[in-house]
Amino acid sequence: MIIACPACATRYVVPDSAIGAEGRTVRCAKCRHSWFQDGPALAPPEPAEAPVSPPAPRSAAEPMQEAVPAPSASDDPAPRVESDAQEPEENFAAPPVYDEPPPPTVVETAPAPQVSEPEVYGEEVSQFDYEPPFRPRRNMMKVWTIAAGAFAVLALGTVGAVSYWGLPDWVPISRPTFALEQPDLVMDFPKAQQERRTLPNGTEYFGASGTVKNVGRETRKVPSILIVLSDARDRIVYSWEIASPKPALAPGETVTINEAVTDIPKSARYVAIGWKPD
Repeated sequence: MIIACPACATRYVVPDSAIGAEGRTVRCAKCRHSWFQDGPALAPPEPAEAPVSPPAPRSAAEPMQEAVPAPSASDDPAPRVESDAQEPEENFAAPPVYDEPPPPTVVETAPAPQVSEPEVYGEEVSQFDYEPPFRPRRNMMKVWTIAAGAFAVLALGTVGAVSYWGLPDWVPISRPTFALEQPDLVMDFPKAQQERRTLPNGTEYFGASGTVKNVGRETRKVPSILIVLSDARDRIVYSWEIASPKPALAPGETVTINEAVTDIPKSARYVAIGWKPD
């Protein structure tokens, strides 16, 4: 049978069994309009043949008439002409989309509810709506970009913290024993003025004398001085800090420093003197 969409007049060719005798709700594949399509009209029943009554008995006085045979199709003088012309085929659209798959043989016992208003998509979710066969894959380039941005922020924060507070003590890296040379300050601790001896009570004694001079044209602050003792394997075994008697020196001014300690390790062999690091 041929059905047509009431909204856009698109026509479809569908089998009668798809609609059924009771009709069903269909939806146009072109404009998505839904309507209730009645089933195909049933052919009227053929009238029953009247019973043939038996022929009446013929009397003996009536003469017999020969039966005239009916003309056959071969005796028809006028030949039948068949037309080669064919009716033009109509361009039908694709079959309509049904709200549910048509039953192959079972006819619906009750008519489907008639849809009076067009179906509004987005408010209701139909189980027959199209769904993708799989979820879209993640964009790995985007994930790597976010990870790189987070790493860059973390690295910049770490560098800023180290530059402001310095490295923590638990970081296993080598640190300089002494600070860099101070501008305009000259430290002089000659070896001749460094003395080490054992006291009568067996205590180890070490004393050192030296000077710090400001050779610049500006007043300079004098940082603390560090004396380090190491053993024969160049391992530090003892160290102490010396504060300058004058915290600052004017241009050309010199300060003398004399310090001595006892109870130093007997394994100490070498001495090194420099500015204490910050």
